[in-house]
Amino acid sequence: MIGLIIVIAVIILLVFWLIGLYNKLVRFKNNRENAFADIDVQLRQRNDLVPQLVSTVKGYATHERELLERITQARSAVMNAGTVNDKMAADTQLTQALQGLRVSVEAYPDLKANTNFLQLQGEISDIENKLAAARRYFNGATRELNSAVESFPANMIAKNFGFSRQPMYELSAEQRTTMEEPPRINF
Repeated sequence: MIGLIIVIAVIILLVFWLIGLYNKLVRFKNNRENAFADIDVQLRQRNDLVPQLVSTVKGYATHERELLERITQARSAVMNAGTVNDKMAADTQLTQALQGLRVSVEAYPDLKANTNFLQLQGEISDIENKLAAARRYFNGATRELNSAVESFPANMIAKNFGFSRQPMYELSAEQRTTMEEPPRINF
């Protein structure tokens, strides 16, 4: 009789332990999704500012049409992306396009001196900083989820309930190559 009670108690403890592991995985998954929602909010805010910036830049640099079209196309790709991975790829394109705009603007002192442009540039800088922080948080949440999904014994539960390793928010190979080059300073 006592042996049966012990077996039942062990089974109950095991069930509660399994439930706790499953709930931990769900919490990590939801934390990652929430972290991406924060990125999404910043992306939307940046995308709302981009048309204003493009409009201001168009008034000063009409011959930069190709760059401005690339920004518009990249912004559209971000807005139309459906999955987290598609949004990360589209955001990378928009980030590269905006970096190209910043480099192009260096050649036009009238544009840099324009009050509206300076204000928009400051706002975009602020949003870029917030995006960087949100991406770091997202990667932290992804790291926690991936660690839980891959560590024993949670990995057995994760596999049975469809939890899998998720990608980090990283630079593309092209962007990494560009970032590794030293900046060029021309006077």
